[in-house]
Amino acid sequence: MTTGVRRRMGVEERRQQLIGVALELFSRRSPDDVSIDEIASAAGISRPLVYHYFPGKLSLYEAALKRAAEDLAGRFAEPHEGPPGARLLRVMRRYFDFVDEHGPGFSALMRGGPAVGSSATNALIDSVRQAAYDQILSHLGVIDPPARLELVIRSWISLAESTALLWLDGRRIPRAELEVQLVHDFAALAAVSAAYDEEMSAVLRGMLKEEPAGGPFGDLLNRLISLAS
Repeated sequence: MTTGVRRRMGVEERRQQLIGVALELFSRRSPDDVSIDEIASAAGISRPLVYHYFPGKLSLYEAALKRAAEDLAGRFAEPHEGPPGARLLRVMRRYFDFVDEHGPGFSALMRGGPAVGSSATNALIDSVRQAAYDQILSHLGVIDPPARLELVIRSWISLAESTALLWLDGRRIPRAELEVQLVHDFAALAAVSAAYDEEMSAVLRGMLKEEPAGGPFGDLLNRLISLAS
């Protein structure tokens, strides 16, 4: 039987609750359109109490972005099991899971939202990109990447971000097709770079060595061959 007595939250517990509430609201609407009053109401507390834990909406917004950035960065963590193409495809599925579930929040994270241009927001975005970069290098087995490989990986990360943002604007291309296409894009960027550089050629051969004919990279090769025939 319930007594109707509400448990008093500690400071950090309440802060985390407010961040979670803000993230939930930001996942449905742009942070610009969500008021402190709405956050307070959803959390079951008063507006002044929100300001007791956060100086203003911007500080709460940045705290919510930090949690979202950590979640998104974690989507790139993948066990070193199976061929590289299949690994990258699993990462893309988790990445688009996040984009699909947190559309307005993802847009705000990548575009800056109310905190556009702030050093804190820029650092969060950079942390996600760096996590993705480090994970890809790890799966390629490269410790000291040549300049062309760094260019390929960072260009592809920017492409993945742009693709996800464009997809959110109307979702006109099936999500599953974009996930596979981005895996193909990575292989294509690596292949073009390999045509100019022996170090990249070695990296590409390492990528394809474990790739089965029916994997994502093999599928791309078959598609390109059919175009040329």
